[in-house]
Amino acid sequence: MTMAKRDTYTPESLLAVAVAVFNERGYDGTSMEHLSRAAGISKSSIYHHVKGKEELLRLAISRALDGLFAVLDEPGATGGRAVDRLEYVTRRTVEVLIAELPYVTLLLRVRGNTDTERWAMERRREFDHRVAALLKEAAADGDLRSDVDVRLATRLLFGMINSVVEWYRPQRRGAATAQEVADAVILTAFAGLRDR
Repeated sequence: MTMAKRDTYTPESLLAVAVAVFNERGYDGTSMEHLSRAAGISKSSIYHHVKGKEELLRLAISRALDGLFAVLDEPGATGGRAVDRLEYVTRRTVEVLIAELPYVTLLLRVRGNTDTERWAMERRREFDHRVAALLKEAAADGDLRSDVDVRLATRLLFGMINSVVEWYRPQRRGAATAQEVADAVILTAFAGLRDR
């Protein structure tokens, strides 16, 4: 992934390049030299803006996490019946995942090898727990089928949502829109979860 030398670049464009390289090579397999070549700038130019690749990782993961956590504070996630809030959060999570696809992809691939990765995994668990609490509340309200194990349903719901990063390619001809993917996730998950 080599790009032509640039005369100008921004911290945002540098971050986008870093995320692409991290996703292609893996964070551990990426060196500052790889980032320098991909950005078309010297390593010293990169160091002028960030302390190193771990800071780029934290910035990228923060972008993904900030988008996901913002969903939990939106009006559709904070008012009404728990099952409706859960459906809203599920839809918006898919939409954020697609809008921030490279960043969320990176977030989902961290393994805990650095302080930043451990921090990211903890924040992911916190997000997962908050969504799982909605599912439990919806079950307690009697809005979910009683024959569905809530813990298993939580894992399956996250598995379905998170799998989008592995197969969704918006640039492909005929690719579904974010709205279509979110609709499909909602239909698939909640047709099986909601108590009629």
